[in-house]
Amino acid sequence: MRLGVVGASLAGLGVAAGAFGAHGLRDRLDPASLATFETGARYQLIHGLAVLVAVGRDAHTPGPTARNAGISFVLGIVLFSGSLYALALGAPRGVGLVTPLGGLSFLAGWALLALSYASHERPH
Repeated sequence: MRLGVVGASLAGLGVAAGAFGAHGLRDRLDPASLATFETGARYQLIHGLAVLVAVGRDAHTPGPTARNAGISFVLGIVLFSGSLYALALGAPRGVGLVTPLGGLSFLAGWALLALSYASHERPH
């Protein structure tokens, strides 16, 4: 399943981003920017794993709900974590306007995932 590959890749890249922030950026960024970068990495890792949970749920209960949850998590990573990385590395503050949209995507993903567990969709 392609979404599974995306989720696993994003989780792995989240680990890499966290290591890069801790080791490669520690002496290059001010503490606030470093904390912003680390927040992006943490949310990327968590939601990369959430994509995998959604993929597993979709395999167990076919239907659009769990798959759409996974897509929402991916969109959240791009918007939320991506904007935090950009801000930490010096992008204009206006980039931060995108961050809440990523947060909303995360919330939508969790709501959809919960709905997939509450639904009466039948297993394969």
